[in-house]
Amino acid sequence: MATSIPPSPNDEKSAFDLNFQHGHKDLVQTVAFNTYGDRCATGSVDGKIRVFNRHKDGTWRLCDTWTAHGGEILEVLHAIATLAPPPLSSPTSPCPPLMSLVLCSSGLHTQVANSLHQLQWLPSTVYPNLIASLGIEGWFRLWAEDPSAAPGRRFCTGRAGNGKPAFDTRSNKAPYRSFSMKHNEETRHTYLALLATDGRLTIYENDQPENLSEYASIDEFSVGPKPSRGEELAFRVRFDPNPEPCYTALRAGVPTDSLGLVVAAMNTVKVYRSRDILATSMGVQQTQKEFYLAVEIPGHRGLVRDVTWAPGNIRGYDIVATACQDGYARVFRVETPFSEDDGKSWSAADLLKSSPHFTSRDNANGGSTSADKSQPQTPQLPSQHHQQHQQQHQQQHQQHHQHHQSGLSASLAKSGTPGDRHWAGQPGQVKHTFHEISRLDNHRTPVWRVGFDDDGQILGSTGDDGRLLCYRQTPDGAWAKSSELAMIKSRMATP
Repeated sequence: MATSIPPSPNDEKSAFDLNFQHGHKDLVQTVAFNTYGDRCATGSVDGKIRVFNRHKDGTWRLCDTWTAHGGEILEVLHAIATLAPPPLSSPTSPCPPLMSLVLCSSGLHTQVANSLHQLQWLPSTVYPNLIASLGIEGWFRLWAEDPSAAPGRRFCTGRAGNGKPAFDTRSNKAPYRSFSMKHNEETRHTYLALLATDGRLTIYENDQPENLSEYASIDEFSVGPKPSRGEELAFRVRFDPNPEPCYTALRAGVPTDSLGLVVAAMNTVKVYRSRDILATSMGVQQTQKEFYLAVEIPGHRGLVRDVTWAPGNIRGYDIVATACQDGYARVFRVETPFSEDDGKSWSAADLLKSSPHFTSRDNANGGSTSADKSQPQTPQLPSQHHQQHQQQHQQQHQQHHQHHQSGLSASLAKSGTPGDRHWAGQPGQVKHTFHEISRLDNHRTPVWRVGFDDDGQILGSTGDDGRLLCYRQTPDGAWAKSSELAMIKSRMATP
C-alpha cells in the first residue's frame, strides 16, 4: 500500500501573502499600499522609506530606498492616479485594504507611545506615484517618482541616499503630527491639511497639478486649546474621501465643492465644513474657502488616537469612526437636517445648484463664469431691462454685505481663538447633527487605529491586543464584529 505524502506547505498559498524581509535596520513604524495593492512603502524609526513592487510571480522586490527624515516616520501616504479595487481581494480575505493596519501596528504601541502609526488610503487622484510622509521632527514631505530613472534612484536623486522632496514644509511654532490630502478631479485642485501639536490646523491648496511645489495656505485656525507641557498628545485629521457631499447635505445647502474634515484633538472630535467667502486682498476681491465647525462629537473618556471618514456617502448620510484610549471603537452617523418645505426637490437641478468654483485668477479678471457666458441673450423691453437691473443691483448689494461680514469673520477666526469657528448661522454655514450608532469594545484594550475599506462597508480596528478586528453593518444599522485576524511570528523562507 502506497504511503500518503503530506501536501507541501508551498502548495497552499494564502489570499494575502506579504511575508518578506523589509531590510530596515530599525523598527518599522508605518506601511502604506497603493490602490492596486502591488506597491508597498515602509517607513522606519531611522527615517528611511523603502518601496517594494509586487511582481506577477507574487514576490516582492525592492524598488527604492532613501533617507526621508531625520527621525522616525509617523505617517506615509501612497497616492496613485486610478481608482480600481486591489487584486488581493478574495472571499477568504475579507478586507485586504485594512491588512496594513495590523502589519505594523500590532505590539508596537506600547513600545513607542508618543508616536502615531497611521496608514491611510487616498481614494482620489493626486499625482501618479507620489508618496507623502511626515516625520517625528515635524517635516511634511512629498516624494515624486521618476519612472525613467533606474531602480534605486526613482524617488532619491542624491548620491548619498538622501532624497530631494518635491515639496516640504514645517511649522515654526509646533511640529506637525498628522496630515491628510484630497484631490478634486473636476477642478484638479489638491488640498493638504496639517495638524500641529498646539492644535493649529492649516489647510493648503495647489491649483497647478503640474507644479507640485506650489502649495498656498488658504485657511488656518485652532481646533482646541493648547495641551499642557508634559501632557500626552493625540492629534488626528482626515479629509472626507468622497468626491462631493451626500445628497441630503446638498439639499440642506452644502456646496458641491465643499470640503469636509474630521479632526481629533486630545479627547474631542470635531467635523468641519468649508464655505466660500469673498475676501479682499491687495484691493482685489476674490473667493476663498473658510472652514466652520459643523458639529462636535463628545462622549470620549480618553485620548482619541484615530479618526476615519467612511467612503460611499451615497447612503444619504456620513459615517465617522473613532479609536479611543478608553477601549472603545465608536461609530457615528452624521446628518444634515433639511426642511421639506424648502421649495426644493430631489432633482439634480436643485441639488447641484451652488455657486461656481472661483479661483483668485478668475475673480481678478472680473469674476465672470462659464455659466454666465453660456446663457443665451434674449431681447428685452426697456421697462423689463430697468426692472431687472434694479433687482440685480439689490442682489449684488446684499451679497456684498453678506460677504463683507464673512470676510470679517474670516479675519477674526484666524486670530487663534478656538471658539471663533463655531456655527453661527452665517451665509454658507449648514448645521449638522450626529448620533452614536455603535460602541465596540471587542478589543478589551486601548484602540489605536480604525479604518474603512474602499466601499465603506467594512470597518477595521487594531489595539494593544495585536489583533485586527473587522466589523460589518447589520440590517438595523448597528455595527457588529464579523471576522478577526491575528499576527503570529513565523520564520521566513528564503526564496
